[in-house]
Amino acid sequence: MRAHYVTEGLAEADLPAGPMEQFAHWFKEAVRDTDAVHEPNAMVVSTADTEGRPSSRTVLLKGFDERGFVFFTNYDSRKARELAANPHVSLLFPWHAMARQVIVSGTATRVGREETVAYFRTRPHGSQLGAWASAQSSVLASRDELDRAYAALAARYPEGEQVPAPPNWGGFRVAPREVEFWQGRWNRLHDRLRYVRGEGGQGWRVERLSP
Repeated sequence: MRAHYVTEGLAEADLPAGPMEQFAHWFKEAVRDTDAVHEPNAMVVSTADTEGRPSSRTVLLKGFDERGFVFFTNYDSRKARELAANPHVSLLFPWHAMARQVIVSGTATRVGREETVAYFRTRPHGSQLGAWASAQSSVLASRDELDRAYAALAARYPEGEQVPAPPNWGGFRVAPREVEFWQGRWNRLHDRLRYVRGEGGQGWRVERLSP
């Protein structure tokens, strides 16, 4: 079970000054190649508790700009509780079909309530109800328990009626400290170019890492 990556690689001369511009370029290419890359905005979010025990899960990226990468979740979930105690987080975009990965190390902070509500209103009606029905990461007695909670909410908020954003649900923005762009190449001689934020949070430098 071994694949050879046939690509031209990634050179320092090809990179823009900052990582978000490079991410936007690669993300656009991943979106364009949806036959190969399923859900290019899917990313693995890794957190750790106060004792350093890690946990990972797949979450959908919902926005990015120069300030960082945004995702939404239940604030009572395991990842949110861990981020509240330890805001250091890693994001991984595994675009295997393109022989690419993007790895982000940074710090997560909650987005403002106004931004959360604005995004919540763009979600499909069923997803809005699901955010209320699920006490994310809590133990369920059965699947029926979840289905009953959803059904009750569907009766209370029928299709077409505005569903309020849950008070314990919202977004996190991950401000990057390091962003690595990984491009697979022949013989495991992969290109790994990492942006590292400069002193005092000013500017970026690029480092090449051994594969």
